[in-house]
Amino acid sequence: MRTLVLRGGARVAAVAAEWSAAFGVVTHGRVQLELRDGEPGPVLGRDAGFWLRGTGVRALRNPGRRTARVRIVTLSDQRRHPPVNTPHTSANGHRRNDMDSMNDTGVPAGPASGQAGRTHPLRRLAGTGLVAMLVAMAATTLAAALARAVGVGFAIPDGGETIPLPGFAVVTGFFSLAGIVIAVAFLRWSARPAERFVWTAVSLTAISLVPPLLAGANTATTIALLGLHIVPATVMIPTLARTLRTWAD
Repeated sequence: MRTLVLRGGARVAAVAAEWSAAFGVVTHGRVQLELRDGEPGPVLGRDAGFWLRGTGVRALRNPGRRTARVRIVTLSDQRRHPPVNTPHTSANGHRRNDMDSMNDTGVPAGPASGQAGRTHPLRRLAGTGLVAMLVAMAATTLAAALARAVGVGFAIPDGGETIPLPGFAVVTGFFSLAGIVIAVAFLRWSARPAERFVWTAVSLTAISLVPPLLAGANTATTIALLGLHIVPATVMIPTLARTLRTWAD
């Protein structure tokens, strides 16, 4: 058994001969698999187990800032330390018992633990995002009600219609949900999820400020609409970015 240490941003080539009979478990930080064509692969969190034999993975890298550690167990290690009172009557039995002994020592099974280790942060991010979405919807609707109370009509010249208060909640919820989906995608596939999410979300927020300027509404309505675009962004972006940084580290 040995431990592979990857400092922040470090990359280590996966030598096929060293991983042919090895099983890895992420014990600290996060490790990203680099695929055969050089594209970034899945990011494995703490307690995720994996095999590299036959996968075509050519390197392991640390996408975060903190040091990551991978505990590597080989079949030869298990043969040197067989489980107590376990008969080894055949080659097939020997290998089966080797696998059993790895499970007995607390190393999670590869596919199941990798999926579970990755599903947990995705669900946690989605849950946090949904709570933030409800807060953003309430804050935006309240801000719109206050603006209407001081005389902002929210009348749009094109069509002459007035934006109802529930409409602000619906639009805020839709775009907040889109932001959650983007954050989940970056956490799943990006090596720097927090940074890329903030850049994308801020850019989309800036673009969303253009329609109110082109709507032809009066000055008070235009300013109020600009503010109501910024209110949910100040709730959603910091919340999702903070959650992404927690898992990225």
